[in-house]
Amino acid sequence: MFAVTNVDDLVILALFFAQAGAAWRVVAGQYLGFTGILAVTVLGALGASLLPEQLRPWLGLIPLALGVKAAWSLWRASDSDDEPSQAPGVLTVAGVTLANGGDNIGVYVPVFTVTDSLWLYVAVFLLLVGVWCLAGRFLASRQVVAKALAKWGHIALPVVLIAIGLVVLFSG
Repeated sequence: MFAVTNVDDLVILALFFAQAGAAWRVVAGQYLGFTGILAVTVLGALGASLLPEQLRPWLGLIPLALGVKAAWSLWRASDSDDEPSQAPGVLTVAGVTLANGGDNIGVYVPVFTVTDSLWLYVAVFLLLVGVWCLAGRFLASRQVVAKALAKWGHIALPVVLIAIGLVVLFSG
């Protein structure tokens, strides 16, 4: 269940890891964002309606705004190629993870509602976030993938973020 709902996140993680900077920011942001997803899921499973279904698509504004900001920065920096690319911050990664987690929440809430092992799921999912981070880092470090990400990653990240934002926004 975790893998199916996070395949798209693996691509985003590889893009984040491919950017210059400390990998700990990506890992910390991923954990922060996924912890938010789990918190909303657990609250939803326990009967609290934290986020009404009609508001979920508006979460798409987060990756959309981050993608537009990244595209704007890329466009502004095109004149000065001397600057290295900025590493994504913890909050950027967390925001993208959380905003991209609508499908996770939609899948997890019904499962968490009927299980007697709610906290086991939470623990396993948090362990799997680490595995996902390792897989994203691994993908970003493969020569073929790394070359592609080095050549196109700075362009792909805003495009992917904008696309995710639009899909989430218009999914409702």
